[in-house]
Amino acid sequence: MSKRWISKIAPDKNLVEELSKAINLNKVLSSILVQRGMDSFEKAKKFFRPQLSDLHDPYLMKGMDKAINRIDDAIAGNQKILVYGDYDVDGTTAVSTVYGFLIERYPHVDFYIPDRYTEGYGISFMSIDWARNNGFSLIIALDCGIKSTDKVNYAKSQGIDFIICDHHLPGDEIPDAVAVLNPKQKDCPYPFKELSGCGIGYKLLQAYAMRHEIPSKEVERFLDLAAVSVASDLVPIFDENRVLAHYGLKRLKDQPNNGLKALLETYPDRPEYSVNDIVFFIGPRINAAGRIADAKDSVRLMTSNSDEEARKIATQVNQHNNERRSFDQTITEHAFDLIEKDPDFINRKSTVLFHNEWHKGVIGIVASRLIEKYYRPTIILTESNGMATGSARSVEGFDLYSAIESCSDLLDQYGGHTHAAGLTLKLENLPQFIERFEQVVAKTIENRSLTPEIEYDMEIDLRTITPKFFSILKQFSPFGPGNFNPVFMSKNVWDVGDATIVGNNHLKLSLTQENGGRIFKAIGFGLGEHYDKVAQGISFDICYTIEENHFNGHVNLQLNIKDIMFRG
Repeated sequence: MSKRWISKIAPDKNLVEELSKAINLNKVLSSILVQRGMDSFEKAKKFFRPQLSDLHDPYLMKGMDKAINRIDDAIAGNQKILVYGDYDVDGTTAVSTVYGFLIERYPHVDFYIPDRYTEGYGISFMSIDWARNNGFSLIIALDCGIKSTDKVNYAKSQGIDFIICDHHLPGDEIPDAVAVLNPKQKDCPYPFKELSGCGIGYKLLQAYAMRHEIPSKEVERFLDLAAVSVASDLVPIFDENRVLAHYGLKRLKDQPNNGLKALLETYPDRPEYSVNDIVFFIGPRINAAGRIADAKDSVRLMTSNSDEEARKIATQVNQHNNERRSFDQTITEHAFDLIEKDPDFINRKSTVLFHNEWHKGVIGIVASRLIEKYYRPTIILTESNGMATGSARSVEGFDLYSAIESCSDLLDQYGGHTHAAGLTLKLENLPQFIERFEQVVAKTIENRSLTPEIEYDMEIDLRTITPKFFSILKQFSPFGPGNFNPVFMSKNVWDVGDATIVGNNHLKLSLTQENGGRIFKAIGFGLGEHYDKVAQGISFDICYTIEENHFNGHVNLQLNIKDIMFRG
């Protein structure tokens, strides 16, 4: 699939010049800093040297006083507290954090994760009945609940209070909970709006520790879980999230909790861990329990008290992940087959597929796989409890949530945001929904959004890349939304003669830009189609990131090529 290359807007030259002098940094890296809003000495210092003291006062968050008061009342009155969270990585890390902290200080605490298949996402009536039958009078809901007005009202009628800790966009009506912690509430003065669900749970513990003069290190023990949440939930990695990710990754390397340590025993050792290590290894395994079996396994893993117990659960979680990968591959291949056999597909602006036997736990992953290949707004649906239920994923620049909302009269339930959503509808409404959604997308999507784009930070010569340059570039991490690994563009490069295809159609190269110049090792994942031209010695342009390649205990600098464009 061809891609559009777009250069970021060049920053103000005067600002770059001033910053370059102020921090004694070359102009390429100073330009990237200014592009990212780090346009002064103080901002750059905070960026390169994040401090835990940079975290905001948790009591600035609307409802925090009330939340801590209600927890104090519960503990003083020997009431049972239920810590409740969603079954994904953010939800299970949030529950592990808050439950893990409270259970060490108060015995009458338990946790609850809803079943993906019988209860679905968020707070369920079934869970409230379970809480009532088991004598709980306070539920702390994490990573969910901001739209659960009816559930919170029902709980209240059963004598159960709610504290809601959520980071999703609120609706028109805020649930009548004892406290609602969500910086995205219109009247919440909290200065940072992009915390993960686990991040808000972390702020709750910070506030509790401050109230009770508990040493901050008792909360900082959970920074590794906060980092796993930040990386896996794709929240922007700046401000507080940068601090949490920075220190959480350090803790993941030096003092991980028992569960994460057990997972990492099967992972190649690293001098330090990155967001990618979480996204591609830890996150999928924590998620797999909820997709394939019981997400409570993930919480048990992350709150385990011994290495032995953690290893036992980690073995189960790894088995769940292997099953997940098998389902993922089978369903993705089936979906590709359905598309290739559909003569009308080429003319459609959306992809909506349904099969009643597809595994509900992996349809979101399959939707992402289809976008990688066909690049259009995609919904994958299966049958569950007599209904069609699905996961939706979007392309850059298209508001998926609004498109689904335009079909709301055909839906029983939906929720999400611009790039990802979930939905449930009656099976008989499915044909009409597929056509309506296609009409909405066709009318509202811009053609440019149907072609993937690569936005690069700057054009540079390969000779710019020196060990010193890379050592500073590394300090831009942790990378993720809001602070992606800088993408560079270099023109007129060529392979010195040892291009080869490795693995699953990956292109391995040795590149130079000048005769007798330095040679750079490079890898282009999925770019094997370019092998013939590259092997002929034809020059081309590249978009790429610069990274370290860890292999067999050796670390080498490597260009990770995102796309190749031949000249002429």
